[in-house]
Amino acid sequence: MRITKSASLAVFGLLLAVSTANAAELLNASYDVSRELFEDINPAFAAAWKAKTGEAVTIRQSHGGSSKQARSVVEGLPADVVTFNQETDVELLQKQGLIGANWRQRLPNNASPYYSLPVFLVRQGNPKKIEDWSDLVAKGVSVVFPNPKTSGNGRYTYLAAYAYALDANKGDQAKAKEFVTRLLANVPVFDTGGRGATTTFVERNIGDALITFESEVTAIRREYGKSQLEAVTPSLSLRADFPVAVVDKVVDKKGTRNIATAYLEYLYSPAGQETIARKYNRVNDKTIAAKYQSQFPAVKLVTVQEVFGGWDAVIKTHLADGGILDQALATAPAR
Repeated sequence: MRITKSASLAVFGLLLAVSTANAAELLNASYDVSRELFEDINPAFAAAWKAKTGEAVTIRQSHGGSSKQARSVVEGLPADVVTFNQETDVELLQKQGLIGANWRQRLPNNASPYYSLPVFLVRQGNPKKIEDWSDLVAKGVSVVFPNPKTSGNGRYTYLAAYAYALDANKGDQAKAKEFVTRLLANVPVFDTGGRGATTTFVERNIGDALITFESEVTAIRREYGKSQLEAVTPSLSLRADFPVAVVDKVVDKKGTRNIATAYLEYLYSPAGQETIARKYNRVNDKTIAAKYQSQFPAVKLVTVQEVFGGWDAVIKTHLADGGILDQALATAPAR
């Protein structure tokens, strides 16, 4: 029987439609400076999933300030998974009925596969001699970091500075508040996310120091040249755990729960942890952490729980309307 060209095209189109229908697609809503990390994670997971199941998968990304991303998911962004940089953003989704209350128990380390900390990036030769948080509040020093109201990156910076001031002043809350007020006064512009702050510092050439996650500092120096920018690790910083979760309401609607769960589990696998560490994030896998130990400077690392009593206390005391952050922003001298 002779098969016409039009019939062949029809068969090809049908096969393509079936193939597309069988291919899975995930959307990962993530924080602002995780782009390069997931550019490596996603194809590696897709290859591993294809080898294991025979199923093709495409992972799409959405990036922005962590808190802004959480609000986008609440407003309808159909993310199968979220990979944020603070647990309060996952909790927002839980309170909105998008994620189950047991999300921390579903994966190891309270659903945090890796962590980082705020460090400094300064210009060649470190002309302002910035070595620690105390140097950032000096007169004439311009500091860049994202808005703590919209960015987890900025929030960790604010809390790390407050923790440093508490440590330096034997727990004196008034002195710590005064310290962060001076720091905020030295910020010429607040971007909504970490990548915007990076652009302000590196491309717009604004500021003497950028405060951002350790992994972002390394990526910037690699892209723009190590000789032009220098990394400075302060004496004390705040551990930033990066929580992940399957968005239950979305995956149940789309039928993607199994692959979404496997995607997050991959972050804990040896291959996933290797990629994460190679991108200068600190990992919990002891073997891989030891392998990459030389690229992470020693630092006194404190936690939100130790210093502030947990995120609920931070929200109530610092981040709520009229809280310490708002008071510090309001009383900071005009920039």
